[in-house]
Amino acid sequence: MQHSIHRVTGCEQTAPYTLRVRFEDGVSRTINFEPILRGELFGPLRDPEEFARVSIDPEVRTLVWPSGADFDPTILHDWPEHEPAFKKAAARWEDVSANTSTH
Repeated sequence: MQHSIHRVTGCEQTAPYTLRVRFEDGVSRTINFEPILRGELFGPLRDPEEFARVSIDPEVRTLVWPSGADFDPTILHDWPEHEPAFKKAAARWEDVSANTSTH
């Protein structure tokens, strides 16, 4: 199976929790991250100020946040294919967070 390698070349916030992400091959995706901002890794990005701190890592050319959250650039490039799985995973992350905070 061939795994394409993509690099993020730019991004801008277009709405709350939404970024327009540009790639080296000219593709541009507008991604609403709000449905997946759950759990230990992505939950902190629900804070609008933290979400706005997004940057592009100069080495791996993907989106990163100071909190440690990041995404594989190929996942972002092919977001329509991966979004359903991320939404399912986010529901599990939320369940785990709820269970650990009640104990």
